[in-house]
Amino acid sequence: MRSPDTGPPSSTVAETDRRAMVLDSAMVTFARFGYRKTSMEEVARAARISRPGLYFLFSSKETLFRAAVTQALERDITAVEHVLADAGRPLGERLAEAFDHWAGRYIGPLTRDVTTVIEDNPDLLGEIVENTPRRFEELITDAIAAEVGREAAPSIAQTMISASTGLKHQATSREFYLERLKVAIDLLIR
Repeated sequence: MRSPDTGPPSSTVAETDRRAMVLDSAMVTFARFGYRKTSMEEVARAARISRPGLYFLFSSKETLFRAAVTQALERDITAVEHVLADAGRPLGERLAEAFDHWAGRYIGPLTRDVTTVIEDNPDLLGEIVENTPRRFEELITDAIAAEVGREAAPSIAQTMISASTGLKHQATSREFYLERLKVAIDLLIR
């Protein structure tokens, strides 16, 4: 008999890893071709599984797309929570890293299209595209409030998010985005 502390059976872990890998491949494929032009065949090829194997995991392209975006956003928000929870680091450093996880990794020729695919297909995604950004704003606001007070925190957080959005559309590289974002953060948390 297996102890509850040993975790799930290895077949469950392998299935979870396989599913995550397929979803990562799907996001890259959707970003490259857009939702409408992406076929299940292309996703299966990118994930290096058979098309029937892909349909075994996901019943439709819509289900696959929703799961891929959900996984990406949940990973992002988990990384942001982890970074902001490290109160031993300076606030500016934590904020820059949090924004990098949230938006910085979506800068560049291919990854720029991921945001467009998500924004162009909100009806396919449901609540996650509203709830996750709201959660991000709450996390940023709470981190700022711990340093500068609850009253000023919401407007500072909203301004940082607006600056990040603008920079994301201007940036030609992740490095440029982070460099400019750090300037904005320094100005806003003084």
